[in-house]
Amino acid sequence: MDNLRIIQTEDGSSSLMHTGLNETYHSIHGAIQESRHVFIEAGLNKLLLNSRINNISVLEVGFGTGLNALLTLLMTKSQGVQVTYTAIETFPLSLEILSLLNYSSVLEATIEFQSIHQGDWNVLAQITENFFLEKQNRKIQDAVFEKRSFDLIYFDAFAPSKQPEMWELPILKKIVEAMKPNGIFVTYSAKGQLKRDLVSLGLSVEKIPGPTGKREMIRAIKS
Repeated sequence: MDNLRIIQTEDGSSSLMHTGLNETYHSIHGAIQESRHVFIEAGLNKLLLNSRINNISVLEVGFGTGLNALLTLLMTKSQGVQVTYTAIETFPLSLEILSLLNYSSVLEATIEFQSIHQGDWNVLAQITENFFLEKQNRKIQDAVFEKRSFDLIYFDAFAPSKQPEMWELPILKKIVEAMKPNGIFVTYSAKGQLKRDLVSLGLSVEKIPGPTGKREMIRAIKS
């Protein structure tokens, strides 16, 4: 916990500050509002609206606090949608740190939050009747994915200025190759270089309104 401290964001939900990077895990304007806007509304809801499929596969790059996974579980829980969720994280957070976050109380999801975090790493675990989670403790550079295996990508690495190696073209190429046709890629970033790289990899890219405190974000769809 030496490099991490708990912070409160403006929507009442907590997050973490990585003091070594001088970077927060979520927007100071609201952790939950940011995750909902970027990943659930712009990503998951768009996918379900476009395809009307009831069995989806998600890849998250940057598992962090598990907030995106928790919101995805809660969103799909009552919809009859089965989710297979793969999350990549190089530096998993300790249960001690996670216990200090307030997502369980704010979202009224104590059991779900605990189930997501108490399960073993590097195995596929059934969290609920329709939510399966595999947390992979490895670098994205070392991960191996089958081609055309994911419907939805949550790209939630630290900012390009803090973690530039995560945003390089070879990483993006690996991820795009793992996307199914019509798969959706969403991230909070709106960097011009990211847009150009995704276009070069064959994705249709749009800049759409970002969450509170951020003007734009990127959503891209694989043709």
